[in-house]
Amino acid sequence: MKTEAGPYDFLPAAGTFSRGSVTVDVTNTLRHAIVTLALPPGMTLDKSAICAQLGVSRFPVSEALARLAEEGLVDIAPQRGSTVSLVKIADVREYMLIRKGLESEALRVLIGKHDADVIAALHANMAAQREAASRDDAETFHQIDVDFHDIIFRTMRLSKVKAIIDRARANLDRARRMIITPRRLALTIAEHQAIFDGILAANAPQAIAAIRAHIDAVMVELFAFAADHAEHFADGAEFAPEKDDFPFG
Repeated sequence: MKTEAGPYDFLPAAGTFSRGSVTVDVTNTLRHAIVTLALPPGMTLDKSAICAQLGVSRFPVSEALARLAEEGLVDIAPQRGSTVSLVKIADVREYMLIRKGLESEALRVLIGKHDADVIAALHANMAAQREAASRDDAETFHQIDVDFHDIIFRTMRLSKVKAIIDRARANLDRARRMIITPRRLALTIAEHQAIFDGILAANAPQAIAAIRAHIDAVMVELFAFAADHAEHFADGAEFAPEKDDFPFG
């Protein structure tokens, strides 16, 4: 039974989860809600109401919140309950630096292989980006954007490194969703096209310069947004572009 106020009506209804994977399913459900900002930064989490909405006992919800706390998505304070963690721009910046280095190397590998299937996948992805942007479908565009980078990264075939990147992605995805606007969609398409142009020209320096410029541009926008909307961030006011040393070069 749902609570009368229905604060979690956007979560799946009771009876959705199978018995054998309840904790995993609850964790994935709450993670998705946090990453997509349905559960915004700083929101207090009512464990009883979540249990009622999902139709599960307290144990899988408690375990899910503990796992999400390990991922930096939830803050658990003894005797005070749980809240969705504020985004830490410092953590996002470090992740972007990691991406910058790894994706630069991934482009070297991709261009050296001349992989026709990857080129075809990127062609299709660029078309999908433009189609989603034409509908102003920010959520679909975000998923296609993520896949654009994954297509490039998969060429390295480094599963352990990719697992680390995927684990760190949740907080970045929260931050990036905050700056998705029609303007940012158009800029992202242009920046992705510049990367793809370098790949098609088999020009590694050109492609690498483009991907580094793309990552820097997104990060600078995040700094500016965080400075203007500090309530969503644990450290937003500390990272105004004019006060920071980003990009790293």
